[in-house]
Amino acid sequence: MVLGWSRRRKNNNHKANGKPSMELVIPNHFRCPISLDLMKDPVTLSTGITYDRESVERWFDDGNFKCPVTNQIVKNFDMIPNHSLRMMIQDWCVENRQHGVERIPTPRIPISPTDVSDLLLQLKESSLRLEQFTCLELIQKMERWGAESERNKRIIVDNGAPAALASAFDSFAGDSVERNVGVLDEILSALKWMFPLQLEAQKSLGSIASLSCMVWFLKHQDLPGKEKSIVALKELLSFGDSNNVEALSKIEGVNELLVELVNKRISQTITKNSLRVIWYMVSSSKSECGEKMKISFVELGFVNTLLGVLIDSEKSICEKALAIFDCLCSSEKGRESALGNDLTIPVLVKKVLRISSLSTDYSVSAIWKMCKFGERGDEEGKVLVEALQVGAFQKLLLVLQVGCGDSTKEKATELLKLMNPYRAELECIDSDFKNLKRSF
Repeated sequence: MVLGWSRRRKNNNHKANGKPSMELVIPNHFRCPISLDLMKDPVTLSTGITYDRESVERWFDDGNFKCPVTNQIVKNFDMIPNHSLRMMIQDWCVENRQHGVERIPTPRIPISPTDVSDLLLQLKESSLRLEQFTCLELIQKMERWGAESERNKRIIVDNGAPAALASAFDSFAGDSVERNVGVLDEILSALKWMFPLQLEAQKSLGSIASLSCMVWFLKHQDLPGKEKSIVALKELLSFGDSNNVEALSKIEGVNELLVELVNKRISQTITKNSLRVIWYMVSSSKSECGEKMKISFVELGFVNTLLGVLIDSEKSICEKALAIFDCLCSSEKGRESALGNDLTIPVLVKKVLRISSLSTDYSVSAIWKMCKFGERGDEEGKVLVEALQVGAFQKLLLVLQVGCGDSTKEKATELLKLMNPYRAELECIDSDFKNLKRSF
């Protein structure tokens, strides 16, 4: 029995309506029993049934332990390439190429865990001897393996490649960044598809030498090099290890560099990940370190930078900027800097219910912190009056109506209570940046 092939046969004998009169069909035994597509790399299981390698590997990766056709429990997961069937499929493709069928390529022999282990052992030995050219060849070979299939990538990662690469990165960075820049750049390229990192790899990338090297890349490398470095830094800090944050903060000029990268906005990747790195630094679990970071970034004028980012950036960037802004408002200096900018309250009110629920939470939280601060200040109620004038009261009522988290609900309710006494004297307006009216 044969089933319909998705391509229609090119035939000069057409029906009156112009449609082809025949369809090309694929022999049933050329189809994978799982995907029902033409097999490109047929392999036979211990149950005697042949499947396409990619389909059956995905089947087992999803947690299935039975043969899809026989329903038998598979005890031996070895996959034997069915060369005879593959050659038959290739011959059939060649015979039907005039109908638009392309010949399937002969599949490469997939790598094994032993292949990966041998390569990583060579990489470790070469990196200890600082043989950068040998290491470069080994890393490029690993990248070629990974480019062949997702299966190869999984085997490479599962057999310890991230830890080996991170260790090599630490060794070469500790020797000389300038002298070993080529192999260091290649390691960062290879690590891109290996995140999230295992604990051993985190320790190597979190060393002073590795962190200093990544900061050097941010200063001196071209755009791709900067992007690889900031992504690696973001992934490293995302695990929440405050020791990494503390080590990074001790590198001279790193805060100024991160602020500069956000200000320049040379690429979306760099801007997003720079904001993430700054967020991890100012929200560090070590309270003393986190407070120092907040003060440092406030003194660098980062509050004004964030307001600029919020005005004309896309959703994901705005969320990250609002998260940092709210965090900086937890400090007195951060609130003072925010209140010193005329755009602060209008921008925050405008972001409520405009981007996402997360952005609304951050905006309400920042407004709440500044209103509480303003209420206790010398010019009592100034912030509340300003918030009322740009439509905060109506926005907060909507937040409560559409629903929000408990923390945001409490802050919105308290803000409404604080604003209510001033409503009788002021006209609430829904402002826009184009026709913004200021009360002071």
